[in-house]
Amino acid sequence: MRYSLLAGGKRVRPVLALATAEAVGMDPDEVLPLAAAIELIHTYSLIHDDLPAMDDDQLRRGRPTCHVAFGEDVAILAGDGLFAEAMRLVVEHQPGEPDRVLAALGRLVDAAGVSGMVGGQFIDVTVTDDLDPDHLRHLHELKTGRLIAASVECVIQLGSITGPATIALRRFAAELGVLFQIVDDILDVTGNEASLGKPQGSDERHGKRTYVSVFGLERARELARESHAKARAALGEAGGRTEALEQITDYILTRQR
Repeated sequence: MRYSLLAGGKRVRPVLALATAEAVGMDPDEVLPLAAAIELIHTYSLIHDDLPAMDDDQLRRGRPTCHVAFGEDVAILAGDGLFAEAMRLVVEHQPGEPDRVLAALGRLVDAAGVSGMVGGQFIDVTVTDDLDPDHLRHLHELKTGRLIAASVECVIQLGSITGPATIALRRFAAELGVLFQIVDDILDVTGNEASLGKPQGSDERHGKRTYVSVFGLERARELARESHAKARAALGEAGGRTEALEQITDYILTRQR
């Protein structure tokens, strides 16, 4: 569990949770257990994604994947353990009114489950027909976007934040997840193993439906810029202290790994 969790990575999801807390007037330190739990769930998903039965990848975050280092049996257990530890962190250590903590945890579990990440992964491994643009977006909204969006939505739930700003923040969160996936698909084609920390061209080798395979590289870049503009516009409507969220959005568009 420590091998995969502490190997590095961008930490976009927990940083997004802390930045959301700042944007809505909460102390970011108050949401640290929730933010850490989101990263634990993300790391568990990477361990399981890399397994031979899924993507069968040999490199993650610049080092051998968990199953390569410790065996498939231990890797499966490590992923299961990280998910359980995420639940424990929130239940035992997240400050807040119990109903608010429970609501935030419910939103997180929903994003990780069949209505979110797992549901998207299921579509990815079972649907063999080509996906049209709308279905491709839906796939990635579930597989990648829901957990990224939950990094914003869970904080809103925890703080019991209401009002028009929350609508704009939720729209921002949904668009940010799509932006992240588009850029990820572009980097899988244009990046290199050293900078990505994982094999370049993995999606193409596995026949994955990506924004690049469906739209082509240049159109995918245009879609990324359009998605970035929509996310920034939503932040403009949300108001509050959104500087950190704006920086995260810009980073996701321009990242090289």
